[in-house]
Amino acid sequence: MNFGSITRSPIPYDPESGREAVAALPGLPADMAGLIAGAAGCSPYLKALMLRERDWLEGALTCDPAVACAEELDSLSDCKLPDLSARLRRAKRRIALLSALADLGGVWSLEQVTGALTDLADRATHTALTALVADEIRRRKLPGKSDADAASGAGMVVLAMGKMGARELNYSSDIDLICLFDETGFAPDDYHDARASFIRVTRKMYGLLSDLTADGYVFRTDLRLRPDPSVTPVCLSMDAAERYYESLGRTWERAAYIKARPCAGDLAAGARFLDTLRPFVWRRHLDFAAIQDAHDMRLRIKAHKGLGGALCLDGHDLKLGQGGIREIEFFTQTRQLIAGGRDPDLRSPRTVEGLAALAAKGWIPPDVAEKLTAHYTEHREIEHRLQMVQDAQTQTLPTRPEEMDRIARFCGLEDTGAFRDRLLTRLQDVSSLTEGFFAPDTSACAEPELSDHAADIVAGWLAYPALRSDRAKEIFKRMRPKLLTQLYKAADPEAALAQFDRFLGGLPAGVQVFSLFDANPQLIDLIVDICTTSPRLAAYLSRNAAVFDAVIGGDFFAPWPGTAALRADLATRLDQSDDYERQLDAARIWAREWHFRVGVHHLRGLIDAFQAGAEYASLAEAVLSALWPVVQAEFARKHGVVAGRGAVVLGMGSLGAGRLNAASDLDLIVIYDADTDAQSDGRRPLDARSYYARLTKAFLTAISAPTAEGRLYEVDMRLRPSGRQGPVATSLPAFEAYQQTEAWTWEHLALTRARHVAGSPEVAAAVEQVRRIILAAKSTGATLQQDVSDMRARLAQAKPAHGLWDAKSGPGRLMDIELAAQFCALAAGHHTRRVEAQFQAGQRAGIIDKATEASFLDAYRLCWNMQATGRLLADSIPDLAAIGETGQNLILRAAGAPSVNELTEMLHSRADAAATQFDLLLSQPEPQP
Repeated sequence: MNFGSITRSPIPYDPESGREAVAALPGLPADMAGLIAGAAGCSPYLKALMLRERDWLEGALTCDPAVACAEELDSLSDCKLPDLSARLRRAKRRIALLSALADLGGVWSLEQVTGALTDLADRATHTALTALVADEIRRRKLPGKSDADAASGAGMVVLAMGKMGARELNYSSDIDLICLFDETGFAPDDYHDARASFIRVTRKMYGLLSDLTADGYVFRTDLRLRPDPSVTPVCLSMDAAERYYESLGRTWERAAYIKARPCAGDLAAGARFLDTLRPFVWRRHLDFAAIQDAHDMRLRIKAHKGLGGALCLDGHDLKLGQGGIREIEFFTQTRQLIAGGRDPDLRSPRTVEGLAALAAKGWIPPDVAEKLTAHYTEHREIEHRLQMVQDAQTQTLPTRPEEMDRIARFCGLEDTGAFRDRLLTRLQDVSSLTEGFFAPDTSACAEPELSDHAADIVAGWLAYPALRSDRAKEIFKRMRPKLLTQLYKAADPEAALAQFDRFLGGLPAGVQVFSLFDANPQLIDLIVDICTTSPRLAAYLSRNAAVFDAVIGGDFFAPWPGTAALRADLATRLDQSDDYERQLDAARIWAREWHFRVGVHHLRGLIDAFQAGAEYASLAEAVLSALWPVVQAEFARKHGVVAGRGAVVLGMGSLGAGRLNAASDLDLIVIYDADTDAQSDGRRPLDARSYYARLTKAFLTAISAPTAEGRLYEVDMRLRPSGRQGPVATSLPAFEAYQQTEAWTWEHLALTRARHVAGSPEVAAAVEQVRRIILAAKSTGATLQQDVSDMRARLAQAKPAHGLWDAKSGPGRLMDIELAAQFCALAAGHHTRRVEAQFQAGQRAGIIDKATEASFLDAYRLCWNMQATGRLLADSIPDLAAIGETGQNLILRAAGAPSVNELTEMLHSRADAAATQFDLLLSQPEPQP
């Protein structure tokens, strides 16, 4: 015997029934005879199949069951349409019988059993469809199609849904199908004829599969999962279906499409259709609103089926009842809907695989996934036994003791009491593991007592757009007590409430955000923290609430991954789409989340202002370097490429120095290296100068133009050669010549911070070589000190300090100190970029002494801490009192000052000292080379 090793104990059975079946198959080994006898004794359905197919079964038991099933399916390939009904039903009998025996004997796993039944459904559906389409073509009912088109359904596809789509069919499953056709394969005048033909094919296919004849049936077939089945035909055009889902699709339909799979007909067209539905099924943001939708659906099903009340095994619905199969499937699919839009790894159509993926990504605890997987597997096996008894489409446990005995025996157990206890325990465990996820927390929580002013603010919330829908109001009502309680723990509750009011008023819609808070109460703590500290972040969140996804969906509080890892991550995200506009939107979403992460880390003291500055700069570099090749590729589609080494994007100013704040724009220049007479090789060729000028403008548009997802960064290119008057992209020879002969001293100062952030590494190396040569050559300029002094005076006049707390402008503050650092680097002829390193280079070259260096750095560190922290909180801080007690404390902590008065003294004394040192530096004789 090659049927395989029988691993399960013989099934206790009715001797009379079992003896008859064994007698029909003489010469069986003891273990096989026990299996056959047990199956026949417990299942009249299987006994009838054994007796009807005894000759075939005797041969099938001598080989691997997978081989026997495959041979039966292959025999359908040459079957003519008049014989197809009987042949399909014969295949169903044989494969159902062999799968049952492989299951009962432990020869196959649950996955192999359901896979074999699904293979049968796929082949039966495809064979019926193609045979019927061929008949339509033969009768000239499908315009423009030939006999060769029949093999692919002539543009018609069947989507397997539900258990069939997931390859999880059970013994008496119906099959859920959606039938579509690709209307683009027909001329407009032929559309209605093609549509009528495909509707006929679908109806005939339905009959071939589900009609009960003398030979039985193949599969009960359900076509009601199609869009709006009460009014639509049984086969729709893909365009009509797509328009329905875009405008009217509901959460349960999104969940259904998790398991959708092309199974018959034009599989390639089906795959394209599913790809167009991806944004409908998989929302780009974390979709916690799906929890409430799933909970409501569960309640409707239970009410419709009368499944409420206490858990009782007798008559319990193993699929839809408490602790049943559907509870596990809903739990898995809803979690997939929540996060699958952000993480394609979670999109498995199979329940067990979905649970494993959710556990691997941290969405559910591993022990929960293991328990639900074990319970799901055992539930499905019992479901199979229930359906094997009489081939009945049932998941209902028996009510009569003798029938419960039968199911216990069918599961290999002599003790029905033990069977009942085990099953009841499993059902209760499933219910406890899943119910808390779905059912909203309705426990009462007292709200704090509000002042009249606060009560007026809260009363006004119902007029906001975010609370316009009944559903938003319902969710918000649940979370409001905790929200108000947390707000009133702030140092200034009224100010915190007012800031939250501004946040809430800025939200365009509320269901998704409130669902996110409702399912993740820790986010309430975060939004309260932000509202009590950072008006800027709160205002940003009201426009970009989706960045909360990052807090829930990843390693939000993990250490900074570094520029290279960020660049690779964004490049992977961009590669997932071949649509340029979607890529630009994806870059904005990605960058927004990381930018928010830096702000929250800084706000909560996980990093200081200097680390935040480095991370903002790292993020900007990652964005620019990942986006540059995408823009290049899109530009090359029209204009081709230019011979040469390419172009480089240089970060200037703060980006070049590797230190940005929360609101920094980017100073950039672009330098290219190409042959003078070179032209691009695309369908619309350009000379090299025009090519790189237009490529640069395309890159700037990609970064700074507002799309549906906003903009990435504001960009300033005034530091390019000749400023606003010069070309936006400069050739390498022209750049070198300009710096040598035409550039002003302030442009050489800017060059001290120039750094490669995107583009060709080869051109970057050449530019860096030029930069170092220029800095060394210009370090001994006779007018260097005077030029810097003049420039300092112009800056002081153009950008005076805006109040006492302006840490950026004014003598001895950030801009002044950074200018001093650039002077030191240029005077030393050194290539270093960061402020600290530039002062060190000046000290080593004898331009400043250690005491002067320390004075500059003391002022710089204080001003940077104040500026970077202040820009996190608000656009400007004319007075510390305007940002509230919590904001003041944040700045005081960053500055290392115990009080506002002491911070005032620190800022004045350090800025005055640095300004004095700069005055002395520019007035002293220049050091001799």
